[in-house]
Amino acid sequence: MLNEVLDSKDQKKGARSAERAAPLAMEPEWLDALVAGCKTEQDLFGPDGVFTQLKGAVMKRLLEAEMTAHLGHEPHERRRSGNVRNGHSKKKVQTESGSVEISVPRDRDGSFEPQLIKKHQRRLEGFDEKVLALYARGMTTRDIQGHLRELYGTDVSHELISTVTDAVLVDFRAWQERPLASVYPVVYLDALFVSVRDGGQVQKRAFYVAMGIGMDGHRDVLGLWVAQTEGAKLWLAVLTELRQRGVEDIFFVCADGLTGLDRAVEATFPRSVFQTCIVHLIRASLRFVSFADRGEMAKMLKRIYTADNEEQAKRALDETEGIWGAKYPGAIRAWRNRWAEFVPFLAYSQPIRRILYTTNAIESVNSQLRRVLSNRGPFPNDDAVLKLFFLAIGNAKGRWKPAPGWLQILAQFDILFEDRLPA
Repeated sequence: MLNEVLDSKDQKKGARSAERAAPLAMEPEWLDALVAGCKTEQDLFGPDGVFTQLKGAVMKRLLEAEMTAHLGHEPHERRRSGNVRNGHSKKKVQTESGSVEISVPRDRDGSFEPQLIKKHQRRLEGFDEKVLALYARGMTTRDIQGHLRELYGTDVSHELISTVTDAVLVDFRAWQERPLASVYPVVYLDALFVSVRDGGQVQKRAFYVAMGIGMDGHRDVLGLWVAQTEGAKLWLAVLTELRQRGVEDIFFVCADGLTGLDRAVEATFPRSVFQTCIVHLIRASLRFVSFADRGEMAKMLKRIYTADNEEQAKRALDETEGIWGAKYPGAIRAWRNRWAEFVPFLAYSQPIRRILYTTNAIESVNSQLRRVLSNRGPFPNDDAVLKLFFLAIGNAKGRWKPAPGWLQILAQFDILFEDRLPA
């Protein structure tokens, strides 16, 4: 029916295909004929519905118009060159609404290069974006394959979906190497552990995330790194890379006891303050305490990290040790061992303390990354993890809000670090 409707609009000999295509959708009679006999949603929007057929028919007309422009004459007209039409090739292309079979015209000398659907192209614009959106939300390639089959009737191979997502690695490399701002008041560092196949074995691999708060108070993930072992050499390489990408100064580096990080910060950003995450320190000490005593212990620990200064905090820790030290020596030792990394934030006001108190800014990002990992088994390689994280970060970034009370914090930075603020 569809071809009959389209052919009925093409009676005038010698009219150009592109000129005929434009008015079709504007004529009510043509629309009535097009949807005649459609009784269900599948008849209209299904894999073999009217709109899928229409899409294929329009593609065919446009390809024929391209061939006419290439040869310089309409079908059956006197040829203006030695080159002529030479039949058609059938191919299927994937679109947002399903697969469409089209006929691509050929010419005798093989010089025709279609622009609408290029040679070897199997996907139209929009299909890749849909696949990537599903992948970024944590769906596996098998899940996406089933989703497209169920929703659009499109049978897409596992290999095709992998090819689409693998193309993201080019964007990831460019993102990983992009220039950064010269100054970040706060940079958070953290790690996630993911199961990755290495040869015939599955190993837990550490993927490191760096997030910065810019001068405008907005969060931005600065990069992703992967390593089998953690240590000063790794963090020296990460921080050196940030320097090479344009970062000249960081006021505070916040992290949770990452091995060797303090030494790497001192070597690359010597004026930066290294601050351990207080929330992680509290959790680390309470794990030694029985559930029955955690409430009382937590109240005493609060007196330490809410103290007005280091001297007051030290007295609170001594008092806590006097009461609980004999029963829970591990809890007290956790604070003693990390004391030098704990005390820096006590020198600052409450608004600044709030952004240094916890690495929640990066923890929320990590929770989103863990969510897309939740229904997956071991990854085949590191790149599979990196491309998933890259897509998930891009998907979540639009929901991030500036740090609360940032204008007040920035005003205090202007006093504390006046010689280090960018112009």
